[in-house]
Amino acid sequence: MAWTIVQQEGTEALTLGRLAEKAGITKPVVYGHFSDRNGLLAALYLEFDALQNEQIDEAIAQSAETPAARAKVIADAFVDCVLAQGREIPGVIAALSGSPELERVRRECEGACLEKCRKALAPASPSGGVSTAGLRAMLGAAEALSAAAAASELSAEDAKRELRAVILDMLARQAASSRISAE
Repeated sequence: MAWTIVQQEGTEALTLGRLAEKAGITKPVVYGHFSDRNGLLAALYLEFDALQNEQIDEAIAQSAETPAARAKVIADAFVDCVLAQGREIPGVIAALSGSPELERVRRECEGACLEKCRKALAPASPSGGVSTAGLRAMLGAAEALSAAAAASELSAEDAKRELRAVILDMLARQAASSRISAE
């Protein structure tokens, strides 16, 4: 029901009282489950994060350890997950920056995601590794491109194609950096 409220009315309309009203339950039930709005937003984000992790894990497990294959599965999983959740996830992500507690939840999930991508991309990287800076750039591109696809500013295929290119470019830069360092 919380996702429906965000989808139909926007993230700002999501309150514990509104959730109780729309769900047809009493406020104490909602307040007993979520201590406050931040707890509700964190729960929504954690649900989205679990879905995204599941999609990425499945895709990586079935892919070859080549740069093109790993870039494709990671790009496709990021974009497809946001599109499956709809336009509301960018609003939830933005709301997570509203408090230190929510920012901590978002950063923890991001850190786990970055580490998962590092492990998936390292065997495909010509240098054998992936820098944190490169992963951060990839994540920023993934969020921006996925949000643009969810807002119908880009097609899903254009977003995936561009994200694959970003990932492949990052891997190529890792190889160049390791060659320069060796010289």
